[in-house]
Amino acid sequence: MSVKQSLLAILDQGACYGYQLRAEFDRRTGGTWPLNVGQIYNTLERLERDGLAARGETDDEGHVFWSITGAGRDAVAEWLGSPVPSAKGTRDELAIKLALAATLPGVDLAGVIQTQRRASLTRLGELNRAKYAGAHPDSAEELAWSLVVDSMIFQAEAEVRWLDHTEQRLAMRPVAPLPLDEALPARGRAAERRAAVKGASA
Repeated sequence: MSVKQSLLAILDQGACYGYQLRAEFDRRTGGTWPLNVGQIYNTLERLERDGLAARGETDDEGHVFWSITGAGRDAVAEWLGSPVPSAKGTRDELAIKLALAATLPGVDLAGVIQTQRRASLTRLGELNRAKYAGAHPDSAEELAWSLVVDSMIFQAEAEVRWLDHTEQRLAMRPVAPLPLDEALPARGRAAERRAAVKGASA
């Protein structure tokens, strides 16, 4: 997620100070991606350095207001009009955990999958209950929050389906654990494999 572009998009509505930006971001995303104030002020300083935001007046309470520049408005328009690029390869902790577990001796892989499935189903239930608790469909704030929750629900559902698929695949084709490779890897071999994986997923 681009904190920089998100804060710029909020500033495009009007000048804000740091705590106000954090409150607006939380209000528009249901607090599903918490930002700390230090992160916000660091981002604002980078935006100022890059000519995308400008430090403005300080009010009687000491709040420094920041505003967007013309270049910042162009950056927001470009961000909103561009697709979010897909990550190359995976840094998904669950996928890496199961991939490793499948290669290790003495691991109850079915148990690992079942434990994760229970947790994923619990999370899915919590998200569905949160979505339908006190919904106000006519509220822009509620709509923004529900869009984020819907995305989390779809991700949780996909995770459960992937766990089911993994369990079926392993049941049909169990594999022996991988022993340690006694041969020292040739220089650059790991990098070449990573490049091949990234190329296949691009």
